[in-house]
Amino acid sequence: MVEVRNITKRYGNKTVVESVSVKIEKGKITSFIGPNGAGKSTLLSMISRLADQDSGEVIIENKNLNQWKSNELAKKVSILKQSNHINIRLTIRDLVSFGRFPYSQGKLSKEDWRHVDDAIKYMELQDMQDKFLDQLSGGQRQRAYIAMVLAQDTEYILLDEPLNNLDMKHSVQIMKVLRRLVDELGKTIVIVIHDINFASCYSDYIVALKNGKVIKEGHTHEIIQSPVLRDVYDMDIQIESINENKICVYYA
Repeated sequence: MVEVRNITKRYGNKTVVESVSVKIEKGKITSFIGPNGAGKSTLLSMISRLADQDSGEVIIENKNLNQWKSNELAKKVSILKQSNHINIRLTIRDLVSFGRFPYSQGKLSKEDWRHVDDAIKYMELQDMQDKFLDQLSGGQRQRAYIAMVLAQDTEYILLDEPLNNLDMKHSVQIMKVLRRLVDELGKTIVIVIHDINFASCYSDYIVALKNGKVIKEGHTHEIIQSPVLRDVYDMDIQIESINENKICVYYA
């Protein structure tokens, strides 16, 4: 389990995350939702130790985050941020192999390459794995980065808006892959996501943030309700049930 205890983050005079506490259960998909500037990405960065908190603490597997050695943490927690910029020319296969660095230190074994191949297959990138990243569309590149995270084979996977640049087909593909990773392999996944219908259809648990605070959290059916979403987004959102999924209608 990951436990966030009363953490706060400030940039100058601006508090972007304020006294947030949340427990992330193992073997589930937890989605962070909320408007822009709610503190979702900052919270994710603090959970992964990419950003330091000003106060509070993060506990992973009953151990304070600051006590984890970097290489051991990289075998336990992987994260994909929104902005990915690699200036060297790499193929998809090269990029995905970087996910094995905590284990191989750059000298990949047969076992490492098996993880690379599995991740490429999961993301349906076999036919283009030898293409260079600068030859890819934004969506193809995003799938390659997600494959790199999958190859890292961590118990906890943190994804910051993983559906960026993706069309509907590949957005659905990625959410189905994440669901399989949880259901079949027992992974624990935390996603910052803007599309509340994807959050509704694929999440087990949802944490709603606004102005740096958690204003509501609970199982998906508890959060995908019109009164709750009105508090989160300051707009009326109609909820329809389709094939046992709650679908949010916010275009009208």
